Amino acid sequence: MKIRQENARKPRIEMLPLIDIVFLLLVFFIYAMLSMAVHKALPVALPKSSTAKIDKQVVLSVTVRSDGTVFLNKRRIPLEDLADALAEQAKKDRDPRVLLFADRNLSYQDLFHVLDQIKIAGISKISLEAEGINKR
Repeated sequence: MKIRQENARKPRIEMLPLIDIVFLLLVFFIYAMLSMAVHKALPVALPKSSTAKIDKQVVLSVTVRSDGTVFLNKRRIPLEDLADALAEQAKKDRDPRVLLFADRNLSYQDLFHVLDQIKIAGISKISLEAEGINKR
């Protein structure tokens, strides 16, 4: 005996849950890319400042540790070669900028040696980085 179904519907794919999942993945990947783009330096103990901001247009990252070792974009480089390496890297961009991460225990004189090398390379836009102070 054959049973007839009067309200036979066509199967359909619900799009709203699919759109929600795609939107969630898009937001996750955008946030992950933005957070990775900012952190180009090696970990050092930065000085604290209440007005510290991160400049997101920076193309070159110079890190100076407390013992005086210098890194250009996470690559160790002698201080004497820093100006030449920065000049070479700066040729790739028409408006070169440097983000300088200097350890808070670095002497003032050592910091000026690094700043001199950056200026010799012909770069005048330098951003000194600091940690923000949490005000409660």
